[in-house]
Amino acid sequence: MSKYDNLKLDNQICFSLYAVSREIIKLYKPILDELKLTYTQYLVMLVLWEENKATVKHLGNRLHLDSGTLTPLLKKLEFMELIEKYRSKEDDRVVFAELTSKGRELQEKSKDVPNKVLCNMNFSEDKIKQLKEGIDELLFSLKK
Repeated sequence: MSKYDNLKLDNQICFSLYAVSREIIKLYKPILDELKLTYTQYLVMLVLWEENKATVKHLGNRLHLDSGTLTPLLKKLEFMELIEKYRSKEDDRVVFAELTSKGRELQEKSKDVPNKVLCNMNFSEDKIKQLKEGIDELLFSLKK
């Protein structure tokens, strides 16, 4: 065993997580292409399908995205007429993103996306759930 084993790529958890993330996003791509959404646009829509409307700040927090990444995503979704953005009447610094009727209709067309991706993973549903819980626990501990 070398004193530099800890510097081997295969020993890096960050690389494993990065590589898995890229492969999972590849599984989503053909499915989301049919819906004319990118993966990050899909993530925004998931939050809005859950909540109907949210502040841009809240979306950034939920998705772990900064405003420089989120702003162009929201502009594109607005251009696609899936959301509308508007300022709060109480505080014009606060910007909301809200689903349009077209955005709500897309939810129905998207309802099978998770199952389609899961079918392509070749992992049991229980194993995926267990893995997700472990990753969520890791994320929570890193955010502390």
